[in-house]
Amino acid sequence: MARMNRGLRPIRLPLSFMPSMSQSTAPKTAARTGDISQESDLPGLAVFDFDGTLARGDSLLPFLARVAGGETLRRHLAGSVAGAASRRLPVRPGRRLPGRQRPPGEALVKGGHASDADDDFKTAFKRRLLRRCLAGVPLERAQEAAAEMGAWVRWHTPLRDALMRHADQGHRILVATGALTLYMPALLADLPVHDLLGTEMAVGEDGLLTGEMVAGNCVRAEKARRLALWMEETGPYGRRWGYGNQPSDLPFLALMDEATVVPTAH
Repeated sequence: MARMNRGLRPIRLPLSFMPSMSQSTAPKTAARTGDISQESDLPGLAVFDFDGTLARGDSLLPFLARVAGGETLRRHLAGSVAGAASRRLPVRPGRRLPGRQRPPGEALVKGGHASDADDDFKTAFKRRLLRRCLAGVPLERAQEAAAEMGAWVRWHTPLRDALMRHADQGHRILVATGALTLYMPALLADLPVHDLLGTEMAVGEDGLLTGEMVAGNCVRAEKARRLALWMEETGPYGRRWGYGNQPSDLPFLALMDEATVVPTAH
């Protein structure tokens, strides 16, 4: 398989760099997945989401079950849901709290890191679950679990076929996903994928996972920001095709010339 990078480091783009849905043509559902026509001498680019698009289902829980064990995972799921649901969001500057004075700019987060305050529920849940399941796990153990993930994957055949057609025409293939870069290379090993953007986990100097995401959760608007920067660094490209499901992938699909919205594959 061609080289894949390990994901972008935490670089934030100005909001003006990413077009809003109101500034872009809304993604459309193609009549036939993978209809391909090249209109430029520049190389084409095809970007695929993974979970629920290129593959059926969600890959994170099967991976964590292989790392932590099924019973431990079920316990951590319950605790992570409760923690995410009880988090307290930031208080806007200048707003007074009953009963006390709040220092300017203070963010209140119940039972977690200050960074949790900016998380939506799904990311808050994921952040807590990763901490519970992966903190202190040797990197080698995680890599062994990743190697076992080949038995899990079930390809969404129409999208896998579309990927192969793009590859046959010489287009650059990028998978952009919220799934972890710990295991994604193992799942993509038999596909002609050139590059990977995903959620990267931090590893300490002792070789143990910290349980923390290096640059946040590579989903929704964050995925679009990373993709925009990646295209700026690696392009220019001719026509750009994108494949993802809604609503989570609409931000990155708005960056494409031709976007295919795929019903989530279970």
